[in-house]
Amino acid sequence: MLTPHHSALVRRLRITATALLGVAVLAVPAANATAATSHNAPMAAAATGLDDPAKKEIAMELVSSAENSSLNWKAQYKYIEDIGDGRGYTAGIIGFCSGTGDMLDLVQLYSDREPGNVLEKYLPALRKVNGSDSHAGLDPHFTRDWKTAASETAFKNAQNDERDRVYFDPAVRQGRADGVGTLGQFIYYDALVMHGDGDDPTTFSGIRKKALAKAQPPSQGGDETRYLNAFLDARVWAMKQEEAHSDTSRVDTAQRVFLKKGNLNLDPPLDWKVYGDPYHID
Repeated sequence: MLTPHHSALVRRLRITATALLGVAVLAVPAANATAATSHNAPMAAAATGLDDPAKKEIAMELVSSAENSSLNWKAQYKYIEDIGDGRGYTAGIIGFCSGTGDMLDLVQLYSDREPGNVLEKYLPALRKVNGSDSHAGLDPHFTRDWKTAASETAFKNAQNDERDRVYFDPAVRQGRADGVGTLGQFIYYDALVMHGDGDDPTTFSGIRKKALAKAQPPSQGGDETRYLNAFLDARVWAMKQEEAHSDTSRVDTAQRVFLKKGNLNLDPPLDWKVYGDPYHID
């Protein structure tokens, strides 16, 4: 059985946060605020899909089962380690990476809100290591200082808000634009978390483009289940292009299970497996 964080070795291909502006529908602030979140204003649309607070909690637990081998996603604010995937340090509730830009954006946001915080002094180093796996300017105390910052509500809020801006909100809005429900929005969210977005065929937009070549989304009169199966097929293909993603169980024995059961609203109880480990939400 995988221990917590061991499953994080199967990681997403990160693109910098600014690249996510290439998602067909741009990110806007999140609709709900779970514990210790969010300074953002509500989204214009009512919370009727994955942004419903109860469904967002389910989404966070599902992603945490794959990223951290635990449903306790709130325990991950302080998580940080180099998992040897070429992306430097991986940390926090969504796996912000020092080598891919999203950790830099997070620490910049935190510093904008809380000048003089314990991580602010690392901003020059984070700019320099962006795009590499280097720890230059970060060691030996960055991991200690990250954990210190993670005890502060302001840093938790910053993690929540960057998660929403870069990953969650684009998934929900694109899902709504495509006419898919709560499960489909989660499928989009998990793909963005792992693959990021950009022009490459293995990013979210590339996966979606491949799916659209096989099936029409509900917004174009297509069948939702057929379209989501096409998206998951394309997602599995993308995962297999990189050795670190070659275990596709987060699709095969999780998302595909919910889809086969016709649970398009992602209603509990939910039972699934990731990397062979069973999980349950009542």
